[in-house]
Amino acid sequence: MFSQENTKQDVKIGVVLSGGGAKGLAHIGALKVIDSLGIRVDYIAGTSMGAIVGSLYASGYTGKEIDSIFKDVNFDKIINDDLPRAAKTFYERDNSEKYAVTLPFEHFNLKLPTALSKGQNTLSLLSKLTLHVSDVEDFSKLPIPFFCIATNVETGQAVILDKGNLPQAITASGAFPSLFQPVIIDGQLLIDGGVVNNYPIDELRAKGMDLIIGVDVQDDLASRDDLKSALDILLQINNYRTINDMKQKAKKTDIYIKPDISNFTVVSFSDGREIIDNGEAAALKEMDALKHVASMQTQKKTKHITIKSVDSIKINAIYIEGNKKYTDAYVLGKLKFKQNVKLQYNSYVEGVNNLAATNNFESVVHKLQPSSNNEGYDMYLTLKESSITTFFKFAVHYDDLYKTAALVNLTKKQLLIKNDVLSFDFIFGDNIRYNFEYYIDQGFYWSVGLKSSYNQFKKVIPATALLTDDELQTLNVNKLDVELKDLTNQFYLQTLFTKDMSLSLGAEHKRLKITTETVLTGNNDKKTIFENSDYLSLFGKAKFDSYDNKYFPNEGFYFDGDFHLYLYSSDFNNNFNEFSIAKATIGYAYSFSDKLTANITTQGGFNIGENDNPYLNFALGGYGNDFINNFESFYGYDFISLSGNSFVKGVLTLDYEIFKKNHINIAANYSNIADNIFDDGEWFTSPDYSGYAIGYAMETFVGPIELKYTYSPETKESIWFFNLGFWF
Repeated sequence: MFSQENTKQDVKIGVVLSGGGAKGLAHIGALKVIDSLGIRVDYIAGTSMGAIVGSLYASGYTGKEIDSIFKDVNFDKIINDDLPRAAKTFYERDNSEKYAVTLPFEHFNLKLPTALSKGQNTLSLLSKLTLHVSDVEDFSKLPIPFFCIATNVETGQAVILDKGNLPQAITASGAFPSLFQPVIIDGQLLIDGGVVNNYPIDELRAKGMDLIIGVDVQDDLASRDDLKSALDILLQINNYRTINDMKQKAKKTDIYIKPDISNFTVVSFSDGREIIDNGEAAALKEMDALKHVASMQTQKKTKHITIKSVDSIKINAIYIEGNKKYTDAYVLGKLKFKQNVKLQYNSYVEGVNNLAATNNFESVVHKLQPSSNNEGYDMYLTLKESSITTFFKFAVHYDDLYKTAALVNLTKKQLLIKNDVLSFDFIFGDNIRYNFEYYIDQGFYWSVGLKSSYNQFKKVIPATALLTDDELQTLNVNKLDVELKDLTNQFYLQTLFTKDMSLSLGAEHKRLKITTETVLTGNNDKKTIFENSDYLSLFGKAKFDSYDNKYFPNEGFYFDGDFHLYLYSSDFNNNFNEFSIAKATIGYAYSFSDKLTANITTQGGFNIGENDNPYLNFALGGYGNDFINNFESFYGYDFISLSGNSFVKGVLTLDYEIFKKNHINIAANYSNIADNIFDDGEWFTSPDYSGYAIGYAMETFVGPIELKYTYSPETKESIWFFNLGFWF
């Protein structure tokens, strides 16, 4: 250990920082104390989280500045690789908001992914924070010389990373197995350095350091009282080597700082403030030794450099490598920017995210280097294309209309050509359903798609939704137990104006069958058939969606417009005339704070033409998303309780996130719905129908779990709705 008897002048000081996940935030507190004493750090080394904090310190940030940086980091998004919704195409959004589990399928075997996260957000964050030293490839040339440790997963050997792409190197050092996927550097497959060397003190001493200050945030061995699960025991076994190794390395450390991290885990990022404070407290206990070190340095630390925040950058050239299946034009199209352009740095990150969100690449490594003319940067993009093109996806769901449902999906990319995708959902449970889609993605050019879906459900609905006034008097029934079956096939063309806006044009075949066993119309009839027709139509759709979250939006705008021209029907009821249906939904989400959000939605629709067939009319009631045909939710009423060939509706929802991923929300909705309300001005009068809701919702990996109590003052009845899982 360090002795204050040491009188050697102008000693070289090295700092070593151990790995430890969130516990490594304690390093920041220790560095703040080191800064406050004016200690000149001559070399810094770290592993995993120690590498991340150490690299920022080495690149010129002070301990206080690093504290401010991590205070604003959303670690959930970093760890989960939660790419912003805006970075995803409409197709990828549907995937992420529909399926709970995705498993690669290769050589007729299901495979587990190599990790939960690709580390894309980690690399982007570190690239931005170290942009001011992006021209430094030899880490010994940083403001403070630096190296970090990674593990070669194929050989089990420790790898010293002291040159190359700094953000990529520290991402590799922190690639915790199973959480972050391995990183390829110089042909080596690298993971977290803590696997083999979590405290590289010997390597640091070899750099010519006279004294070593070390911060150790590793766990001690757990007692039998704490070993309560198989996971606890496995972690204990894994810690044997690391902890025994540290017994010797602690003795080699001249000033050994051991923060109290006993109450925290590797993912306790929400306790970051307390962990940083504990690091500072542990360093203060070594204050006398640290002051003596400061007094031994005759040459003081250089003046602190000012690191300017990056708002915009100029991209002079873009160099792409690793793409074999996908052309440079495809890559640039996903980036949404080209060479010789000045853009906001956030737009640069969004472009990289757009490319990563295609899921066509196992890794998207990007770096910026100052151009030779010292004006702007050159972008170097290294891609590793995904070799797996087949996936099985799974989801579960329950709601009060379709009841229980389990979904199995088969997705095949590059089936016929390199930019196509085939997707087939089979949904089993109380109501068998399927969804099929084949899509040729041409980006901003006209893409081509084929869709087929089959839906069915049974529901007791008001008789007024299907029966005429004469039939109601004759049959004298108030409710009908209805079974609906819908088969819809579409061919369409789609183009994107921006990543948030699409236009679709197509043709549709629909077979609709509606029956009931409540009333019988003939001898020995088992059911009455209201509708059993095939329809042919042309349609156009326009959609804009900048919501940041489909189910709990905090910001953004939404528009969905749909126009169908029905040209033909097999006409089961002998009353078909050519007609059209137009409808639109407009939504806007606004956050008053990071907890409270308002969402305003308006909807409307109407028929054009002489249509006496009510079976494609608008129907309001119930709660849900992604309904077929012209069904829309409406609080206070059960499904398909209100119907007509035209309607207007408004909804105001206030959502408060009481704690992480747990929401309390209240809502009010109002509507006018009847036949031809736009002809007689009824749509602009005071609402005939209203309903209110209060609910609790929790975000889970299978989707939202929601419970809503709703009430209508017109009926003076209350209805409960329950939903589990993503809607499909």
